Amino acid sequence: MRFDVSALALTVGLFWGGAMFLVGAANLVWPGYGRAFLELAASIYPGYQPTPVIGQVVVGTLYGLVDGAIGGLLFGWIYNLLSRALSTPAA
Repeated sequence: MRFDVSALALTVGLFWGGAMFLVGAANLVWPGYGRAFLELAASIYPGYQPTPVIGQVVVGTLYGLVDGAIGGLLFGWIYNLLSRALSTPAA
């Protein structure tokens, strides 16, 4: 079995970007919600601050989309590479 690498990249990008958006939006409504998660994201993404401001929610969402897409692309590519290398030839 092989992954469609572009579909996996899009799926993971949307999932991670959506997670960043949901936690950031919840932090706008309930300040303090997801604070540890947002601080962790801020330690990874330059320019992102874990403050309850709509602009930072957008920045975090964009970082999540790009980061997730790159992660999904790499995961799918490595999986397909290893799957091909380790598959047994048909008899």
